[in-house]
Amino acid sequence: MNTSKRMLKRVLILAVVIIFLLTTSAARVFYLQIIRGEELTLKAETQQLKDTEITAMRGTIYDDEGNVFAQSATVWNIYIDPLKISDDKERNLIVDKFTELFEYDDEEKQELYDKTLAQNDYEIVEKKVENDIKEQISEFVSKNSLGDCIGTEQTTKRYYPYGSLASSVIGFIGADDQGLAGIESYYDEELTGTNGRVITAQDAVSNDIANDYETTVEASDGDSIYLTINQTIQYYLEKGLRETMEEYQAKGAYGIVMNCNTGAVLAMASLPDYDCNEPYTLTYSKNIEEVESIENETEQEEAESEAVQNQWRNFTVSDTYVPGSVFKVFMASAALEENVVTLDTTYTCTGSIQVDEYTMNCHNHSGHGTQMLTQGLENSCNPFFITIGQKLGVHNYYKYFDAFGFTKLTEIDLPSEASPQNYTEEQYGIVELSSASFGQTNSLTPIQVCTGLCAIANGGNLVQPYLVSNIVDSDGNTVEKTQTTVKRQIISSETAATVREMMKSVVDNGTGKNGYVAGYSVGGKTGTSTKLGESAEGEDDKYIVSFAGIAPSDNPEIALLIIIDEPNEDLGGGALCAPIAADVIEETMSVLGVEPTYDDEELENLSEYTPNIVDKSLTEAKSTLDKYSLDYVVIDNGDTVLRQSPTAATTIPSGGTVYIYTEETDKQTTTVPDFTGLTVSEAKDLAQTNSLNIEISGNDLSSGTVVTYKQSEEKETTVEKGTVITALFKNTESVLD
Repeated sequence: MNTSKRMLKRVLILAVVIIFLLTTSAARVFYLQIIRGEELTLKAETQQLKDTEITAMRGTIYDDEGNVFAQSATVWNIYIDPLKISDDKERNLIVDKFTELFEYDDEEKQELYDKTLAQNDYEIVEKKVENDIKEQISEFVSKNSLGDCIGTEQTTKRYYPYGSLASSVIGFIGADDQGLAGIESYYDEELTGTNGRVITAQDAVSNDIANDYETTVEASDGDSIYLTINQTIQYYLEKGLRETMEEYQAKGAYGIVMNCNTGAVLAMASLPDYDCNEPYTLTYSKNIEEVESIENETEQEEAESEAVQNQWRNFTVSDTYVPGSVFKVFMASAALEENVVTLDTTYTCTGSIQVDEYTMNCHNHSGHGTQMLTQGLENSCNPFFITIGQKLGVHNYYKYFDAFGFTKLTEIDLPSEASPQNYTEEQYGIVELSSASFGQTNSLTPIQVCTGLCAIANGGNLVQPYLVSNIVDSDGNTVEKTQTTVKRQIISSETAATVREMMKSVVDNGTGKNGYVAGYSVGGKTGTSTKLGESAEGEDDKYIVSFAGIAPSDNPEIALLIIIDEPNEDLGGGALCAPIAADVIEETMSVLGVEPTYDDEELENLSEYTPNIVDKSLTEAKSTLDKYSLDYVVIDNGDTVLRQSPTAATTIPSGGTVYIYTEETDKQTTTVPDFTGLTVSEAKDLAQTNSLNIEISGNDLSSGTVVTYKQSEEKETTVEKGTVITALFKNTESVLD
């Protein structure tokens, strides 16, 4: 009995244990399959599958002629699998090779060595390696049977072939290929493609199984963008701005060129700028020197960071400024449209005007005397325009201020457009209205001002400014095309034509003389505004000077705005900005195919191409040069021309001299003198004395106040006799207006 009871007890205990184990197992199975089933299935699949991302190509950015501004190309990430490195021999072999290829220092070499000891199967060694290095690594891997230890994966890298050209427009991307500035940022969604996938089965030790178990989802590349920017116009705009900024150690230099009829931006620059390939590197010598002069390391780093971020800002869109006297063309437009003045309206300027309890001065403190409306604009007379504003009244003033687009964003297709800083209609009193009438009080963005100029240029219509002409997909199909948008008509075509003629007179006879371009009727207006509150105690006032232009003034194709911010000399927009505008206008007219039309005086001074006289007899060569009204100097005693200077098809001024070689002798040379600061007649005499030809470019060349400010060959350069030197002249009677 006792034995039976003991057996029964044992059976019961065993049964309880079995039931407990079965219940526990069932619960565990339920937990694993039901509660964590999805998670564990995913983990199992992850261990059995290798998921490799295929990076999509970012869309290309082109200029208006199809030149590449930004493009992505295939590069490679290099990685190692530390768990597959079998011994120290392989480890050292890998470390030494990578150190050689990538020129590691001791610290970087040690970092790589530490990676080879990591307890995982994936360590990135180098990112975005170009194909030549990738091929060297592949050869090294093959030669040393290291295929299990070193791998490559395809990705992309952004290239900007023109470096800094149009950088303030194009922008750049970050490490994650996301657009961080400019077009790259604004159109990031369109430019970004959809990445693909390669999913490969793996065995228990993470080796890839045959291709039968591989699935590929192709990447879809991003859309490409065609800008309205023209590379040639952009180059000359930046060239002029950069040279002036450097020469006058200005804080910045900005410019916009627009097709006044469509709103397309042909060029846009904001300096100092940056190389899109290296956006974190300072470029402007003045900023670099200021940063390096800071002794405290932390403060220096902060100053450098601020300067770098300032390079990224596109002042023409993201900042405002007080437009100064350029604004007077809008005042003239409003007053003429409302019939409160005519071209015959006169005003006698005594140098100042009393407004309430304030005395408001003209830039010419002695006064301009009695003037008609066009003369008032030519002379940029502040009191004249104060009286015009008062005649117009607050309501009409504000009506046109708003109509020209100065109270709202232009909505140009760039990020971070700044809002204008302006008074509302209710905030104007007689003092505010008077100040605003000659371009003070309100702050506008340069793109607003240039867009307003387009309305005057095109007959009175406010057009929408834009930078992207069309967007195409990876197959070349047009996804989106920009059409010209006319927002409203502001002034009549008659008023616009009258103001354009007044602006032409500013260039011909007024403060904008340096904006003159032979063969093209240029209209313009200079401007200066004081940067109130930005000068330290005891310092002189800081200025921002500008020139607004349209060309040709009788049938405009473009409007442009040139701005120099805080130059180190008290020179106005006529001296600093108008010469840049003249160069840009001349190049732009050539790009657009607008033929010059010369008057009689311009024809007399017009240069021509040197005829080809090589291999002609000396008698025939002389006869040819006589027909072209060119002088000549014969070198040697031969009968046949063997060489000429200047060479054939070189532009040479009328009455220039060609040097003729009739024997195989050495070239005769001369030293280029310094023409800067000389009048036209002085420059011509100096060129003749030094056996050189000189081509004159500039405005009002008969005036003794016009002097050379730039020459095509540096002084003391050795050149062949007969070489043509281009001398650029400007009027020195430029004022802060």
